[in-house]
Amino acid sequence: MAVVTMRELLDAGVHFGHQTRRWNPKMRRFIFTDRNGIYIIDLQQTLTYIDEAYNFVKETVAHGGNILFVGTKKQAQEAVQTEAERAGMPYVNHRWLGGMLTNFQTVSKRLGRMKELQAMEEAEDGYRGRTKKEILTLTRERVKLERVLGGIADMTRTPSALWVVDTTKEQIAVSEANKLNIPVVAILDTNCDPDEVAYPVPGNDDAIRSVNLLTKIIAEAAIEGKKEREERKRAADQDAAGDTEAKQAEDQEKAAEQDAAQAGSEGSAEEKKAEAADK
Repeated sequence: MAVVTMRELLDAGVHFGHQTRRWNPKMRRFIFTDRNGIYIIDLQQTLTYIDEAYNFVKETVAHGGNILFVGTKKQAQEAVQTEAERAGMPYVNHRWLGGMLTNFQTVSKRLGRMKELQAMEEAEDGYRGRTKKEILTLTRERVKLERVLGGIADMTRTPSALWVVDTTKEQIAVSEANKLNIPVVAILDTNCDPDEVAYPVPGNDDAIRSVNLLTKIIAEAAIEGKKEREERKRAADQDAAGDTEAKQAEDQEKAAEQDAAQAGSEGSAEEKKAEAADK
């Protein structure tokens, strides 16, 4: 079954690129034609690249990896959060904090501070002994951290790959990923640079319906990957249990043989004693 149909891509406006005066010549190979001053993206290529991106994400997650969803422009914020949460993946949808990947150790400390403030907020006596001004300051700090880091609260290591909506706007995120050799999967509009992306998905990164559809597809790939991971783990556990049972049966069989041999040895000794007594 196809991941997505041509009709779905057309209905979502995935084929609409930027105005012809706003483009990156490197995107030429993904462009079908131009119409009324607007570039039209070749959706036949998009279908092929979607399949490649889908399979990569699914396999990455199936092998224990995680995908960081990134999209801070207004058109992407809701889809990035909704789909990442549905797939159980981390996300950044408000502001990319410089060093979020390349200086993850420092970011981890900020995450620790955020969780400390959250625990303080949730505890009945978390603010005991503090003035109203101090409480207000701490609350503002917590809200600010949650806005920027809330989507990666459970991320304990750098991600296995990034899903990016608008690589031009998210240039810092893409650059950091490239420095760390973290694969980037991204929507490539006609003004983007394909050289920065390992798994391009040629398409419209400005229309909400297009962003929603493509981000949903990546989330589905992650969900499928998780299912595969769980199935592999279940099969491995069953194999391990079977090996344990076989080993226990083998040990019991050896013990029984040893008992039988010992009993036979003791019987022979008794017979010899009886023969000696008769003589």
